[in-house]
Amino acid sequence: MSQTFSLKHSASQEDAVLDVELHKVSKFFGGEPAVRDITLRIEQGDFFSILGPSGCGKTTTLRLIAGFEELSAGNLRIQGQDMQAVPSYRRPVNTVFQSYALFNHLNVWDNIAFGLRIKRASKSQVQERVSEALRLVKMQAFARRFPAQLSGGQQQRVALARALVNRPAVMLLDEPLGALDLKLRKEMQVELANLHRQLGITFVMVTHDQEEALSLSKHIAVMRDGKVEQIGCPNEIYERPKTPFVADFIGDTNLIEGRVARFDDSMLQVTTVRGLKIWVDSQVETPPFPPSSSVVVSVRPEQIHLSPTDSAIPTHNCFEGRL
Repeated sequence: MSQTFSLKHSASQEDAVLDVELHKVSKFFGGEPAVRDITLRIEQGDFFSILGPSGCGKTTTLRLIAGFEELSAGNLRIQGQDMQAVPSYRRPVNTVFQSYALFNHLNVWDNIAFGLRIKRASKSQVQERVSEALRLVKMQAFARRFPAQLSGGQQQRVALARALVNRPAVMLLDEPLGALDLKLRKEMQVELANLHRQLGITFVMVTHDQEEALSLSKHIAVMRDGKVEQIGCPNEIYERPKTPFVADFIGDTNLIEGRVARFDDSMLQVTTVRGLKIWVDSQVETPPFPPSSSVVVSVRPEQIHLSPTDSAIPTHNCFEGRL
């Protein structure tokens, strides 16, 4: 199996209290796997993104956490409690959908208060918590407007407030900014980051936007064909992709195939099909590939530098070319 190498080492994650745990979870629709044997450990207070192309199973994974779909196999725990027999409305989570799913016949205040009223909260509780939620999303001046009278960004804020007002342990965000234009999307990314920092609760976001995931997340799971390819912090995902798919999906890169020529405690030498000899830093987590193993080297564009041939030539990874 091919292995992708890059050049930097990232710090390992420290152990922490877990809010969401998925262990060997699978989901089948009509016999076809949508999610296959995935394991996730999401820390308390984390901003965790599930990233991948359309059809990779990321939204299905979020729906399994929310309780909108039942597990076909595996275990799911939220705050240490097994969720197998717990319906969606009793789970300590709230979901923000891409379509916002606001009630058009209710104004902003009543949209946000809806969940509290279903739970039969007192009038004083509704007043206090809706006011707090409006303040958090900076929508106090729009409390009596209806969804049709709001912009896309304002509707997104109302959807966030409606989810937050119930004080969930985990916020689930399903492509929350997908319906916004680019400028508004950037602004709402900042708002989401600020909200997460203020509240300190766990955010789990599904997105296909690599930049969005890299800029907002503390940890990212990259999915492909129903499986998790890699989990790590943004820097680790970008600098040390574990598979060619992750390297190619996250940002721009050059993937160069070759075979292991030499391997020691500090360096790995790869000979490409065209005879180039590329040296890569070997890390503790890099397995000891025997000579002639097939590998893939990932070289990011910003790691490439041009210089005239009469300048000082480095010992490794310097190749002559013509512009």
